[in-house]
Amino acid sequence: MRPDNDLRTIDGDVYVSPRYLAGTTGIGDPALAPLLDLGWELEHDDLDNCYVTAPDHRVRLGYLPEGEDDGLWRINAYEDPFGPPTWGVCFNDSCPTEFVRAFTTELAKAYEKGFAYLAAPDTRDSDHDPYLVVTPLIDRGWEFHKPEPGVFAIRPADRLASLEFTAGPLDPEGELTSRTARWHLWAGSSIDRPAWYATASTNTPVALLTAVTRCVSDPAPLPRWRVNTFSYSKRAQLIPILPPRPAVPTPLDVQRTAASRRPAALPTVSVPRWSTTSRPALPGPRR
Repeated sequence: MRPDNDLRTIDGDVYVSPRYLAGTTGIGDPALAPLLDLGWELEHDDLDNCYVTAPDHRVRLGYLPEGEDDGLWRINAYEDPFGPPTWGVCFNDSCPTEFVRAFTTELAKAYEKGFAYLAAPDTRDSDHDPYLVVTPLIDRGWEFHKPEPGVFAIRPADRLASLEFTAGPLDPEGELTSRTARWHLWAGSSIDRPAWYATASTNTPVALLTAVTRCVSDPAPLPRWRVNTFSYSKRAQLIPILPPRPAVPTPLDVQRTAASRRPAALPTVSVPRWSTTSRPALPGPRR
């Protein structure tokens, strides 16, 4: 299934399906846009890392191509701007940019509603039920697995992606600085060497995570340049993006074309005719 996009605006030469095998676009602007559109402050450091901060300083995003590790995107929220993060999310440098944009788009919506973006999941409230996070995956055929005690996972049929939830207490600092977090989303054939990964700590709002799982499981493929697709993803389907088809001619176009091909009329030539006033013929020679 192809998305209904204008082929002239697509950045890529193939569609990748399933989309969780597409990899990053290498461009951060689309994921930054939802927050910048709200007027959040944008700053850069000497290494070209950029930082986006909410006006109330309660949410901070770092886009860190020159960071200390492969955590390209780090988003933290603070109940107290000078205290430890209430929750934190990380997307690594190979994660499809569309998934990050799904998160920042939902974050922008939550921010406009007030302190909803700081709300901790509460199973007593149906709007904060963690089960909502996996609902889009279940609806699209992903199945539950239990890879190890205390960890619950849900995976698609090809087993090339996984969302894992770890039960029990976790180290708050470790959740923000490592892959040992409450939620762990990754793609590839091995959790030890994933194609990409994303983590979310305890208390990350359910609505933000659900936006990501909805985007990850969307059956529509993603456009990519073939040379930038994952080398291991031979199991992905690569569909060539065809050039735009010529526009269907209108009746007026057909009429104009026909007129341009019609042969030009011959010029009118005046031919003299014989009349009684014509000059008589000269006498012929004598015999």
